[in-house]
Amino acid sequence: MPSPNCTPIEVARPAPRRTRQARVVWGRRVVTVGGDAPVRVQSMTNTDTEDAIATAIQVKELALAGSELVRITVNTPEAAAQVPYIREQLDRMGIDVPLIGDFHYNGHRLLTEHPDCAQALSKY
Repeated sequence: MPSPNCTPIEVARPAPRRTRQARVVWGRRVVTVGGDAPVRVQSMTNTDTEDAIATAIQVKELALAGSELVRITVNTPEAAAQVPYIREQLDRMGIDVPLIGDFHYNGHRLLTEHPDCAQALSKY
């Protein structure tokens, strides 16, 4: 209970910070994030990306469960080499969810050595 000798101080709430919108695209699928865009569902696979079939199947399952963006680990040259094949499998299955490459300290090198990996990802 406030003391009778104290006057309450009005505390202003900070204004929400406005963020810019970004678009993540694969084919005709456009997912807008930030700004006034709705909250998006993003998931990440837990398969070994070098196992392209298992990763493509898990991406499909995540997309069918409602994930709008799916991150995959790209941590080795072998994983980077499989990304185009994963994207190809997803396209064959009619799964147009954007793939996000999750790199571990060596993305610049892997993307330089595997340019087809960069083309198969929507964002990295």
